[in-house]
Amino acid sequence: MTTSAAVIVDAAAYAQAVKEAVGAAADYYAGGTSPLDDDAYDLLVRGIAAWEAGHPDQVLPESPTGKVAGGAVEGDVPHTVPMLSLDNVFSSEEFTAWTASLAHRIGHEVTRFSVGPKLDGLALAARYRGGRLTQLITRGDGTAGEDVTHAIGTIEGLPGTLAEPVTVEVRGEVLMTNAQFEHANEVRTAHGGQPFANPRNAAAGTLRAKERAYTVPMTFFGYGLLPLPGTTAALAERLTASAHSDLMQLAAEFGVHTSARTAVPEVVAESPEQVLAHVQEIATARADLPFGIDGIVIKADLAADQQAAGSGSRAPRWAIAYKLPAVEKITRLLEVEWNVGRTGIIAPRAVLEPVVIDGSTITYATLHNPADITRRGLLLGDHVMVHRAGDVIPRVEAPVTHLRTGDEALIAFPDECPRCGSGIDTSEERWRCTQGRNCHLVASLAYASGRDQLDIEGLGTTRVVQLVDAGLVTDLADLFTLEREQLLDLERMGETSTDNLLTAIAKAKEQPLSRVLCALGVRGTGRSMSRRIARYFATMDHVRAADAEAMQQVEGIGIEKAPSIVAELAELAPLIDKLIAAGVNMTEPGATPPPADTTPQDGTATAPAQAGPLAGMTVVVTGAMTGDLEKLSRNEMNELIERAGGRSSSSVSKKTTLVVAGEGAGSKRAKAEQLGVRLATPDEFAALVADLLV
Repeated sequence: MTTSAAVIVDAAAYAQAVKEAVGAAADYYAGGTSPLDDDAYDLLVRGIAAWEAGHPDQVLPESPTGKVAGGAVEGDVPHTVPMLSLDNVFSSEEFTAWTASLAHRIGHEVTRFSVGPKLDGLALAARYRGGRLTQLITRGDGTAGEDVTHAIGTIEGLPGTLAEPVTVEVRGEVLMTNAQFEHANEVRTAHGGQPFANPRNAAAGTLRAKERAYTVPMTFFGYGLLPLPGTTAALAERLTASAHSDLMQLAAEFGVHTSARTAVPEVVAESPEQVLAHVQEIATARADLPFGIDGIVIKADLAADQQAAGSGSRAPRWAIAYKLPAVEKITRLLEVEWNVGRTGIIAPRAVLEPVVIDGSTITYATLHNPADITRRGLLLGDHVMVHRAGDVIPRVEAPVTHLRTGDEALIAFPDECPRCGSGIDTSEERWRCTQGRNCHLVASLAYASGRDQLDIEGLGTTRVVQLVDAGLVTDLADLFTLEREQLLDLERMGETSTDNLLTAIAKAKEQPLSRVLCALGVRGTGRSMSRRIARYFATMDHVRAADAEAMQQVEGIGIEKAPSIVAELAELAPLIDKLIAAGVNMTEPGATPPPADTTPQDGTATAPAQAGPLAGMTVVVTGAMTGDLEKLSRNEMNELIERAGGRSSSSVSKKTTLVVAGEGAGSKRAKAEQLGVRLATPDEFAALVADLLV
C-alpha cells in the first residue's frame, strides 16, 4: 500500500492543516474520539511534512510532525527515559528505504529485526518497586505523562505483583479486546451513557475515568523493560545490554502479558525479506484477531544497533511502524433498510455515504438488530464509525456524537414484516416475521440446496422460483416428491435437465443427518454446529428427543442457545415428518447415539466416543489443498475431519493436535511451529484418512 499526502498549496492552507491535525490529535489522545479517521489523519500529517520540507523557515512550532504522538495531552509525572512514538512507513518500498537509511547510520546492515503487531491502544508505563505495581503513567508529551494509578486492578495482563521482586518499569500498550469492548458498551449504556465509538475510544476513556459507578476490564501487552532508580546494577545492565527479543522473554517470565501468547507473536527476522514476509502474515491474520492492530512494529533487535542508531526528538531511529490500511472510517448514516432473511429474521442494514476502507468502497453495513440500534443510540444523519477487517462484513460501531449538528432524526422501526406484511415476533433481540421461513421461501430453499447443505446440483435460485411460482413446492420436503411430468411442464425443462435434477434430488436423500440439519437452517446453528449435533446424537430421533439440558452437552451449545434450538426443532416437526416420509436420510454415518444418561454424578457431560484415524484429535486446516484434497471445500474438509473422529477448529492453540498446512499457509502455520504442534502436508493428511476418501 502506498499512501499519498494531502496537497497543501500555500501558507494559509498549511496553517489550517496544522490547526486541524493538532485538534484531531487532542481529541484522539484525550478521549479516543476524533473528527478524522486514521487514514485521513495520516494523509494530513504527510501533507504537512511535505510542505514543511519545501518551506523549512515557515514551520509552525505547534506542527505535529516534530511532536510525540499524544503530545496534546498534558502530564505531570516525568518519564525517566523519554516515551517516544514511532515514525511510519506505508509500503515495502518505504520500508526498504528505511532499512538502507538505518544501515547507513550505524555503518552496517542490520541482521536481526524484531517484528510484531502494532496494537491499537494507548501507551502506558507501569512502575514496579520490589515486584509490586505502584504507579501507572500515560505517554503524555513524551517527557511527562498523566498519573492513572487509579486504574490498577482493572487491566488484565498487568500483574499486581511480578514473579520476581524486582524494581523495573514495564512499557506497553493498554487496549480493549473485541469482547471487552462489547462488554464495556453494554455496561456503559446500561448506566445511561453513550456507547464508545471503538475499542481505542473505550480504553482511553476508561483508563482516565476516576469516579465511574462501574468498572470494565482492559488488556495490557508489554513491549519494553527499563531500569528505574533503585533497580539493581546487575538487572540494570541486563536491561540495557539485552536484545529486545530477550527483554520480551524476560517480561513474560516476570508474568507480564506480551504478544507471545497471541496468534501474531513477535518474532525475530534475519533480513528485510523475512521482515516483509512476517508483515504479510500479520496483515493476513488481522481480521481474525480478538483485538485491534493498525500496523506492524519493526525494531532493530540488538541493543548495540539501537544505541548506534539513537533517537530523534519524536521517535527512535532504530524502529518503524509499517502502517496497514485503516479498518475503521467515519462516514454518515443516510438510511436504514429492513431486510428479511431466509428464516424470516428481519435485519436492519445501514445505508452509508460511500467510504473507502481497506481498498473497498463501503456503502452498506450491518446494524445487527433493533436492540443494538437502541443501545448504540443511533440517529439518521449521524456521523458513525464503520469497521471492516478483511472479508468481514462491515459493521456500524457507534455514532460520533460530538459531530452532531441537531439535524439528525430518529430511526423508524417497522411495525409489520417489510416483505409480506405479516406480524413481527419481537420477543427476542432478533425480530422475526411470524410467517418464519415461508416469508422467504425461495431464499430458504436455495440455501437448503446449496453445496454445503443438500448439494442439489441444478437447483439454483431461478429454478426454485419456477417451482414456487408453479405451486409445486411449498416447503423443503416437497422437493423430494416432485414427479418427472411436473418438471417437464416447466419452461426450459427438457428431458435431460429434468432427469439430471431428479437424479440430484434422489442423491440428496442420502446426505448425512448433519447436512439435513444444516439445510433446515435452525437459528443458532450453522455448518459446524450441525455436524456437532449430528455426531453427538447420531439420529434425528435422538435430536428431536433431546431437551435443553441434553442439547447443552453438545460442544458450543450453552445454556442460552440450547432452549431456542430445542424450541425451533419442535416448530419444524411437521416439516421433519414430511422429510422422513419422503425417504430423506436421518442418520449420521459413523456416529454413535449417546447413552441414556450422559451426565455422571459429578455433573460433567460425557460425549459418546468417536472412532476413526483422527479420534480425539483437534485439527486445523490452513492454506490451499492439493492432490486428493484439492476439490474439497473447506466445509467438506471439516466434515472429513469429523467423520474420521476428529474435531475441526479454525484457530491454532495449545489444544490443537494437528495443522494441515497447504500452499500459502501463513500465520496459522507459524503459530503451530511456535507451539510445537504437529504439521502435515495435504498429501500426508490424505494418507491418514485414505479409507474415507474412497
